[in-house]
Amino acid sequence: MMKSITKTEGILWSIALPGFPQLLVGLWFKGTLFVLLEIIINVKSRFNEAIMYSFLGETHKAAAVIDYQWLMFYPCLYMFAMWDAYKIAQTTEEKYAYLPFVMSAYLVTVGLMYSPRVYVFGKFIGPIFFPMICVIPGVFIGLALRELLLRVR
Repeated sequence: MMKSITKTEGILWSIALPGFPQLLVGLWFKGTLFVLLEIIINVKSRFNEAIMYSFLGETHKAAAVIDYQWLMFYPCLYMFAMWDAYKIAQTTEEKYAYLPFVMSAYLVTVGLMYSPRVYVFGKFIGPIFFPMICVIPGVFIGLALRELLLRVR
């Protein structure tokens, strides 16, 4: 029998590191796969280095070190692992519950592509913070689309 987790626990552990919730419930293969993919993409894209530069206010350095081709895999992996953790924790099926995760993955990926060109009040936001900001409209669009689809049915 699998250990159970709550949706909040699954999402928060997945935010910390994709694959952790799956490992918590005993899904060893899937959890290990998510963790390994996270590490490979993280290292190949130089994501941690860019995160460090971004939080130190050196967003141009962050943009210079990022390998965008590798990092573009990250939003979909990250959001899929989070969705999977959420789904594992569901006690009953929730129709269209995946939409906030999917829309966030789409918008974060697009945000990453546009991040080299985004300035707010003359300040370069960079490849870490701008995609993070794109999660917010992704979640809201996904929730609104879900609500619309539930009402139409």
